[in-house]
Amino acid sequence: MPRLLHTGQVMIDLVMAVDKLPHSGGDVLAQSASFEAGGGFNVMAAAQRNGLPVVYLGRHGTGRFGDLAREAMKAEGIRIGITHRAERDTGLCVALTEASAERSFISYIGAEGELTAEDLSSMPAEAGDYVYVSGYSLLHGGKAQALVDWVLDLPRGINVVFDPGPLVDSPDEPLMQALLARIDLWTSNSVEALKFTGAADIAEALNRLADHLPADVLMVVRDGPQGCWISQRGDRQHVPGFKVEAVDSNGAGDAHAGVFVAGLAQGLVPVDAARRANAAAALAVTRWGPATSPGTAEVDELIRKTVGGVPTMGPSN
Repeated sequence: MPRLLHTGQVMIDLVMAVDKLPHSGGDVLAQSASFEAGGGFNVMAAAQRNGLPVVYLGRHGTGRFGDLAREAMKAEGIRIGITHRAERDTGLCVALTEASAERSFISYIGAEGELTAEDLSSMPAEAGDYVYVSGYSLLHGGKAQALVDWVLDLPRGINVVFDPGPLVDSPDEPLMQALLARIDLWTSNSVEALKFTGAADIAEALNRLADHLPADVLMVVRDGPQGCWISQRGDRQHVPGFKVEAVDSNGAGDAHAGVFVAGLAQGLVPVDAARRANAAAALAVTRWGPATSPGTAEVDELIRKTVGGVPTMGPSN
């Protein structure tokens, strides 16, 4: 069976719920606080919970946060591809969720920000596998070049998934330009797609993305409460979301991405994989925390309960 090889960053999130963010120099009290595995862990957990075997092909550190990251991956059944620990600890992200369900992040990069060619060669990709590349990885000087070189050398039978994240905002950087030609699946939210392309709306963003990407690339752009758009070879389709009461949007996009890839790996056509991903994201926003993707049974149940089999609108950031 295909696997998901995730080359991004597993960090530890300090998750705090607040009514609203303080002004500069101010202070607020949080309603809750906890340490959770986050970053790339969210996508991996979503895929693993929905039947796709996952390998973490990134570094993990020596210290309390590295221990938490490894424990979380072990609990989910995620295989750690790079067995040796880095000398420094795993990084930390402070994730603040407001009462509106909007979230803000402050990150400190640790061991996960470094990766070598030798690290990557420790777990060879096989035909049919999905290799997940995060835009965050392109920002880390200790791993970006080695990662892009490795991806560009992958055989064509291996599917490269690219998630730009909020900080990669242009196709013009040299590493980004090199990577674009090897992407098989683009997955992002609408804000990221508009920022990356400079487009005014999703339709225009999909057109501009198609100009930068290979002809056969499959593009998925999440549209918040409206669900998502999928596009391939000029065939574009809107897949509606599911109506839910959102409490925390943290991790919804990761749930969507992980479940979508899991669906494709199991042979679903893109529209059916997108429907499952929308359901997973809708369920994720009803729960507090970063890695809140449901498993296969819960996704099945939400789709089954949908009137007439046609989803209604709901969040999938």
